[in-house]
Order: sequence, then structure tokens, then C-alpha cells
Amino acid sequence: MTNSTTLEAVLVGKAVPFRLPDTVSAIDKQPVERPVSVGPTGLTGDEQGDRRHHGGPDKAVHHYPFDHYPAWRSDLPFPTASTELLDAPGAFGENLATLGLTEESVCVGDIFRIGTATLQVSQARQPCWKLNHRFGVKDMARRVQATGRTGWYYRVLEPGMVAMGDNITLLDCPLPDWTLARILRAFYQDTHDIRTLIGISVLEPLAMGWRELARRRVESGKVEDWTARLGE
Repeated sequence: MTNSTTLEAVLVGKAVPFRLPDTVSAIDKQPVERPVSVGPTGLTGDEQGDRRHHGGPDKAVHHYPFDHYPAWRSDLPFPTASTELLDAPGAFGENLATLGLTEESVCVGDIFRIGTATLQVSQARQPCWKLNHRFGVKDMARRVQATGRTGWYYRVLEPGMVAMGDNITLLDCPLPDWTLARILRAFYQDTHDIRTLIGISVLEPLAMGWRELARRRVESGKVEDWTARLGE
């Protein structure tokens, strides 16, 4: 991984009624060109429609690689999918978009200076059913999960300001063996890789919910049901 890259876009969104009754979402985030302050709960002006599953200190900021957009454009069924969403960053409800950082190179616990803020990678994204409706593809959430093209979340170590064009600099990589891709493979592909799951369960920088998920799978020997989350 390069030590520095550039922020291609900063995006925020308001929680508004979504596709299903009594459902709201802020997945439709829009780019902002002015500097935006970022604190422990995320970017100023950004909202979450479902605070039980989104937001909070370990999911304060969502980063999605713009690197993945060409693959999605090739993979998605045409013309049924809303492929026009892939014309610019924001299709996946991300707050930050870059070129040059992906799940294969970013590790849990990585600390980045982005603008004047310091952020730490806390977990990968667990895709949910809202992606199915956003793209008009009934299994979009499962596709995101299966490919490992999920993006990731940050916790905020030092508040600051971020803006399009800012440098993103890697300050520390305390767990270079634990890429997000490795963790995602253990959760969603090699689902009974007990040795890796045990290792995941004790990764201190990893969000507690993910550590507990690994521990429960090791103890039970069973893979959790993804049906409700993926909308199947």
C-alpha cells in the first residue's frame, strides 16, 4: 500500500423515507466541496436512518474505494440495475472515496491522517438489504458480501476537517497481517476457519461486535443466519 493518496470525494446525506413503509435511510449521500468537520460521531451534516445498525463511534465514517466501480459496472445486470449510480462516488452510501486503497491492502487498526483528522480502521462494512433496493438488484447485498468489495468504517481518534483533494496518509499499521480482505474471507467464505476466527476474536482495534461474532462462531461451530440482513 502506498503511504499517501488523495481524497476523491467527501459525501454526506440526510435521513429520508426509503423504499419500504416506515423506513428511512441516508444512503443517498451527496458530495460536498467545502471542508467538513469530522468528530466522534461522524461528519457534520451526515445522518443515519437506522442508528441501531449504522453510526456510532466504531462506524463514524464510511470509506468505499472508487477502485471497485468499474468491476461493479461490468458485473451488474444491464439494463435492470441502476448503473447510473456508478457514474460518481456515493453509490454505496460512503462518506469518503479514494483511488488506491482497497480491502486487500488496508488492515484493521490502520491509522490514517485525512485532512486534519486522525481516523482508525475499525471494521469492514456488513452490507444490508438497502443496497438491493438502491441498485434495483435483488441480491446486491449478497454480491457485495461475496466479492469482499464492502468498504470499511473508521473511528475518530482526533477530530479535524476533511475536504476533497486532501491527502490521506498512513500513520501506523499495527496489524499488517490482518487485512480487511483476510477478515472478510473468514467471515463469509472460509466460514469454518477456526484458527483465523480465534485470531480475529482478540484483535483489539477491531470493533467489539466483530470480535464477539468471531467468538460466537468458534464456540457454537455454527454460521449465523444472514437472511434478514441481506434481505432474502
